[in-house]
Order: sequence, then C-alpha cells, then structure tokens
Amino acid sequence: MTDTRHPLHQPADQGGSPLSRLRLLFDRFGASQAKFASRLGIDPSAMSKILTGKMPITDQFCNRVAVNLGVSKAWFKYGEGVPYPRTADVEALDAEGEQPRRDHKGAPVYDIDVTAGPTPLDTMFTEDNIAGYVNLPGLNADNPIVHVKGDSMAPRIPHDSYVSLSAVTDPSLIVWGAPYVVQLENYRLLKVLKPCPDKPGYVRLHSYNADYDDIEVERSAILKLFRVENVLTWQSLGI
Repeated sequence: MTDTRHPLHQPADQGGSPLSRLRLLFDRFGASQAKFASRLGIDPSAMSKILTGKMPITDQFCNRVAVNLGVSKAWFKYGEGVPYPRTADVEALDAEGEQPRRDHKGAPVYDIDVTAGPTPLDTMFTEDNIAGYVNLPGLNADNPIVHVKGDSMAPRIPHDSYVSLSAVTDPSLIVWGAPYVVQLENYRLLKVLKPCPDKPGYVRLHSYNADYDDIEVERSAILKLFRVENVLTWQSLGI
C-alpha cells in the first residue's frame, strides 16, 4: 500500500539529514507546499519529490535554501551550528515572503540542559528555545549558549553555569584535555576528552570532579562534538 501521509508526518531520517531539516523548515513555514516551492524558486512537483526523498538534495538546492530562507548552509547541509547564526528570527520563514530583521543582540542563550536527554543538540537550536541574549567582550555572538546541570565538571564548570559552544566540523581534530559536549547515540555528556594510549580507537571522557569515574567510548561512537569556548557563571554575568 502506498504511504499517502504528508512527508512531515513520516519518520525523520535517522541521525539527522538535510531532508529532515528541510521538513522541519517546511513545517515552520506554515504554508502550502506550492508556496514553499515558490519561496525556494523551484517547481512544486520537484519540491514534492525532494520532500518525499525521491529526488536528492543537491548543493545547488542547499544554496537556494540558505539564500531564500536565510538559514545557515552549514546547519542545513551538515547539521553544524545554528539555523540562524546572527538573527535567529523565526519570522525569517514568513509564508508571505517577508524576511524582517532585527539588531543583533549578542550570543543566543538557549533554554536547554546540555547534559540531559538523547536529542541531538544542534537540532534544538531554534527560536522557540531561545531564552535571551548575552553580549560580552570576547564572547562569539555566533556561538550558542546552553545551561549546565550537575557537578561532574565542578569546580571549573559548576552546576547551574552556562557554556558557549562551537561545533567541531572535523571530529578527527580533537584538542586533548579540553572540555567538549559529546553527542552519543543515546545521550550527550559534558566531559574533558583524553586519549586512550592502550586502546587505539577509543576516547576517554574525563570529569573535573574526582568523585566521577572516567568513561571510555569508541571514537566512532561519537556522533558530534561541540567545544566549550567560554564558561559563564552568575558571578561572571554580574548577577
């Protein structure tokens, strides 16, 4: 039997893909498939084939999405960074074709606990999860800021602090001894990455807090990495 459900109601691609992110954009666009195709400047029948996975997403199409919807090409094509690295404005997907912009207010702070849940972190960097903005000297406004719970990284990254993250585009380039958010298949962790000299192909996840044991995982099990660029506490924010 042919599956006649709307493509957005079908299961998303495992691991996240340009197709799953395209479906997310279409869902947030809030208009018909024909209008979505018109916004991207392509034929509606081609749009239908792309959304159902019958036509591949080319680099040229990625460029159309980036230009016409105002999203980051790196986010759309590879799942890196955030959808709207500077404006983070849901109205950029206005179905009427308007793309209002606002003054950049600083780095977006997301209402996300970086150490909880299995959901891929970068898929949660949406307008709906933005709690506010921080504008401080030395803080990259393009890097998302997320909340830290737990004391496994105390005292250097204490409970109830915030961290500014940058996506690692090449997971083979690890700065050993630096803190990262590690995305595994079923959960994500905030840990210091160290090599395992006696176990080639493995990485040791180390906690600053000596009460926590190290964890060894296969390097291939790490789906994505986000390096901690800044640690923000209530004291550093002057609150």
